[in-house]
Amino acid sequence: MRGSYLLCALLLSGCSWFTDFKQQPKIDPWETTADTVPFRGNPQSSVSIYGSAAPGFEYDRTPMPQTIATMANIPNPVPADSASVNRGRIQFQINCAVCHGPLGMANGPATKYGVAGIAIGAGSNAANSLTDGYIFGMIRNGRGLMPPYNRIEEPDRWDIVNYLRSIQGKGTIAADTSHGLPGETGAFVPGASRMGPTRPAPYLHPGARTEATGDTTNRTPSADTARKTPADSTRKPEHEL
Repeated sequence: MRGSYLLCALLLSGCSWFTDFKQQPKIDPWETTADTVPFRGNPQSSVSIYGSAAPGFEYDRTPMPQTIATMANIPNPVPADSASVNRGRIQFQINCAVCHGPLGMANGPATKYGVAGIAIGAGSNAANSLTDGYIFGMIRNGRGLMPPYNRIEEPDRWDIVNYLRSIQGKGTIAADTSHGLPGETGAFVPGASRMGPTRPAPYLHPGARTEATGDTTNRTPSADTARKTPADSTRKPEHEL
């Protein structure tokens, strides 16, 4: 009898008395199922290990024209190639066209319900006067009737700027307003986050060794070995990451 009580106690000790779903079978950010599987993307509002063109300690987030003007001179770090413009098209048609219209002519479907339409397409003030950095700042901070779009990650905001230039007639790639219907996925929705650690951190250089000690260091690479932006910003297949 004593052995039965002991067996019951051992079995019960292995069970959790707390069933409030605090511990669930899930993969958290920065966690992976195996060493050969990449991490998930960065948590919302986290800082990318690849840096930021507009870090929060340098640029305020108030939705004011004078604040956004401080970002006007930030150069666009993403080349306006076909891959970037295509990514920007997907983001624009999902997030922006509802108010601005598919070509930025202030005729989006939301304007039928009282939302003010603001033209940002060809011939608009945005096309003729605003820099890439300023438009990036408007997406980041919001301004006037436009709310901030922080849910759009920083690399994707630059893609939107590149696509906007194409529908303004400013780029070398013809405007394309194709988009999916509600519920369609695949090529009609954004891909995986590009802010996640899917490649080695830029400050890690395993091959760099000091001549004096022979120890591996994290020295900054020289200009001739520095990472260069590829001709086309198309992401590599998963097996190459």
